[in-house]
Amino acid sequence: MQQFYISMISLGWMVLSHPFYISLTEIRQNPNSQRLEIASKIFWDDLEVGLSSFHEQSIDFLNPENPELLQKQVEDYLKENFQIWIAENEVNLVLLGFEVEEDAAWFYIESEPVKLENSIRVKNSVLIEDFSTQQNIVHVYKGNSRSPRSLLLGKGQETDELELK
Repeated sequence: MQQFYISMISLGWMVLSHPFYISLTEIRQNPNSQRLEIASKIFWDDLEVGLSSFHEQSIDFLNPENPELLQKQVEDYLKENFQIWIAENEVNLVLLGFEVEEDAAWFYIESEPVKLENSIRVKNSVLIEDFSTQQNIVHVYKGNSRSPRSLLLGKGQETDELELK
């Protein structure tokens, strides 16, 4: 019986110490420019794994040998793993840049001017190939709304559509 308790305590510690894999993305439309302004927060150490796997080479996100190359590698990765469609048309996205904040990095993305009406389809497969429990939360704010409509994307459901009515 004592072994059972020791096993249960050990299992509990393993569950509690296991890392979680999550990203947060916010999408807002600038009322003046009509561009989508996107901010995505991703843990940089997990992103190193994803970038290294995607580009088939070791990548040091915090101390890159070539910062311009890192910018291009991040942009290529995000173009493949983060996409938006409005009215069945893919929206052109441009990575403006990123900044590191403690254990995560914020990525700033902007779209061409678009007409955001009734729905938006989002693909966010960031890190899903590398971490099977990865969860990507996407908040979409329409107009001046302070309350977002949200998606929770993960393995098996990397893409979903939101009605914005």
